[in-house]
Amino acid sequence: MIVTRAALKSLSLRALPFADAASEDLPLGHLLRLSLFQVSVGMASVMLLGTLNRVMIVELSVPAMIVAVMIALPVLVAPFRALLGFRSDTYRSAIGWKRIPYLWFGSLWQMGGLAIMPFALLVLGGDPVHDIPFAGEVLAALAFLMTGLGLHMTQTAGLALAADRATEETRPRVVALLYVMFLVGMGVSALLIGWLLRDFDPFRLIRVVQGAALAGLLLNLIALWKQEHVRPMSKAERAAPRPAFGDAWSDLMKGGTAGRLLFVVFFGTMAFNMQDVLLEPYGGEILGLSVAATTLLTATWAGGALAGFALAAKRLANGASPYRMAATGCIAGLAAFSAVIFSAPMQSPPLFYIGAALIGFGGGLFAVATLTAAMTLPANGMRGLALGAWGAAQATAAGLSIAIGGTVRDIVNAQALNGQWGEALMSPATGYSVVYHTEIALIFLTLIALGPLVARSHASPRTDRIGLADFPT
Repeated sequence: MIVTRAALKSLSLRALPFADAASEDLPLGHLLRLSLFQVSVGMASVMLLGTLNRVMIVELSVPAMIVAVMIALPVLVAPFRALLGFRSDTYRSAIGWKRIPYLWFGSLWQMGGLAIMPFALLVLGGDPVHDIPFAGEVLAALAFLMTGLGLHMTQTAGLALAADRATEETRPRVVALLYVMFLVGMGVSALLIGWLLRDFDPFRLIRVVQGAALAGLLLNLIALWKQEHVRPMSKAERAAPRPAFGDAWSDLMKGGTAGRLLFVVFFGTMAFNMQDVLLEPYGGEILGLSVAATTLLTATWAGGALAGFALAAKRLANGASPYRMAATGCIAGLAAFSAVIFSAPMQSPPLFYIGAALIGFGGGLFAVATLTAAMTLPANGMRGLALGAWGAAQATAAGLSIAIGGTVRDIVNAQALNGQWGEALMSPATGYSVVYHTEIALIFLTLIALGPLVARSHASPRTDRIGLADFPT
């Protein structure tokens, strides 16, 4: 039987879930190569939010409050994502590049921060050659800030570059594919890093973290190679005044639901992310899990998030309201944190992993829903600004929640272990439990804020194909 070229193309579109994201201006090979920057960002995120916080708290005995502040620093850089995206929108250069300079320097900042990270952490953990006051805190803060700045700059510029090269029809699917690659990068990196750190020692930590720094730079180099065309600009074009950021931001915020939607994104993200700095230490300290076993939590979370995306696509196809989907994600979060809380008295690692998977599921569903609504916000063609705004609100909330979570855990445990809360609560699990109950309260606050949006939404059934365009950026 003779297989025609058209038949092969049709088969590839059915077999590959991302094949319909390619276009003439952005072939599939270029698209897959460009998506490697999301793999490097996912790997860096695993290091910052997963492996390193567990190592600092359990192996290096650094107070959780200090760890929470350190890990919150790169996430608190997130408000500048919208500004970075806007600057890349309006960047003027002789050769016409807008995104590549930001992608390149973001890669350098990301690599530099990870390169000095292990040495800073060892000094912070009390293993210095020369005893200099606050040297560990300053060096660790610098490393986390560098990594966070590079991560946000790389991701924002890379997403905007992909949106530039895609057509109007394929742009949502391209951006969504990049987010899926981010999850894949997180999942694969969590498995690989957990395997490499199965027998922990300081020298192995140095090799693994610096290896991740080098791998991230190489991935970003491959990703950005020949992705943006040279378009020489005249002196008049380069000298023309740039649009004002304030004006562009005002245009983005126009609309009756924008403020409430950002409120929902902010507090919902706080509810799902306050445990980021505590989930792996909770498994190690309370349930006695190893470094490798707790690192698997990130992969478990990513799997739950992908399941949430699949459910969101099905419900969108049936005409569900995105605000109702957000509420469903919040309800899943209630079950998730309840499972995590009960895993301690029951000493049940399986229940703990179920809770972690449900956190990913509920958070993924919530992210899909809020981004689906946020994509309707006006941005006057400023793709970098639009892609940065949702991420800025989400990541700022994540940074604050991480810092608050670690601080609350330390303060509560200091009081509980001293007997101030009674003999029944003299346990290191008390501080963790208070944080998880706080997240449940924030979920209820988010549901209250969602109420008017649900009442005003009028969903209509979708007749188009549900694909990667329904995933968040």
